[in-house]
Amino acid sequence: MGYLSIGLRVLLTLAFVGAGGAKLAGAEMMVTTFDQIGFGQGLRYLTGLIEVAGAAFLWVPRKQTIGAALLGGTMVGAVMTHWFVLGPSAVPAIVLGLMCCAVLNIHRDQIAQVLGRASSSHS
Repeated sequence: MGYLSIGLRVLLTLAFVGAGGAKLAGAEMMVTTFDQIGFGQGLRYLTGLIEVAGAAFLWVPRKQTIGAALLGGTMVGAVMTHWFVLGPSAVPAIVLGLMCCAVLNIHRDQIAQVLGRASSSHS
């Protein structure tokens, strides 16, 4: 699963650093999109920060689940926004969300530790 994890994390990093960077840089398309959403440009900055931070967490040892969860949650919001506000297609967000789910599954052994429920005794 090592190569699959690396491949997925590379693709997710490229997608989210690109999209998050465009949001943070104020790319015209991103500004227009967030105007259409109607929650203000602060949401654009927050989303961009979450995307870049989530991509970075994908590469921190034993924290890949944090990155995948942040990015996957962002994709849930993106899918809902496409379905109910923007249209036309939520397919890219769905695909990225499924890739995040795959990374979460591959690194599922980290979840208990991240949640602070790691067992202190090992059998």
